[in-house]
Amino acid sequence: MKVITVSINGAPRQLPDSISVAALIEELGFSGKRIALERNGEIVPRSKFATQQLSDGDRLEVVVAVGGG
Repeated sequence: MKVITVSINGAPRQLPDSISVAALIEELGFSGKRIALERNGEIVPRSKFATQQLSDGDRLEVVVAVGGG
């Protein structure tokens, strides 16, 4: 299996070559949570999570919204 290396919030991580943003979010345990994801400096709309494929060298920033008061 071919792997790619991406940076998630500054930490390198190896992933399968054909992984989508949606699959990554599931793997990170963020499914169902309110998150924002930036790929190489650009926000990825939630509507594109399932179709947006990650590439070797991508820089991702993931922010999870936390409720409370």
